Amino acid sequence: MDPQPGGIMPAGKNKILILGIGNDILTDDGIGPRLCDFLRERFSDTVADFEKLNVGGLEVLEFIDGYETVVIIDAIKTVLGRIGDIYLFTPDHFKETLHISNLHDTSFITALKLGRSLEFNIPGRILIIAVEIKEDMVFSESFTSELAERYVEVQENVMQHLEYLVPELSRPPERSPLQVN
Repeated sequence: MDPQPGGIMPAGKNKILILGIGNDILTDDGIGPRLCDFLRERFSDTVADFEKLNVGGLEVLEFIDGYETVVIIDAIKTVLGRIGDIYLFTPDHFKETLHISNLHDTSFITALKLGRSLEFNIPGRILIIAVEIKEDMVFSESFTSELAERYVEVQENVMQHLEYLVPELSRPPERSPLQVN
């Protein structure tokens, strides 16, 4: 959706998107969608939209188009990371996360460049919160014991990061004088 003339967002779309990426039936890979659900409840009275995806690359463009700020929450596996550790990335110092780069698609950075060249309304601010995981290839709706043990801590850490990075989430939405009670 493109903003209406004068930069006004169409009805039903906020300026902020929290996007949980991952597959919730592949063990720890479901961390992004599960955190998105948690944050939707925690920040229910805010100016943000919450979406879950199990795709990456070019398909993400459709979801982020027209937002001012996008926070992507995804899984990551590093060599030295501790399960449940949280990393913050931006496209400027991008490290590929598990789904933002899709083997059957293009990388997220390439998709952003293409989106800009095709005149998509790419958000001015994109943040990527990556959570260190252990397993992403085993079918299960449950986390591994290592991630499950730290899940409440991960929830709190991600929530605190969001409150700091996107302070608008902690404020109630402004009411238009034209709204009817």
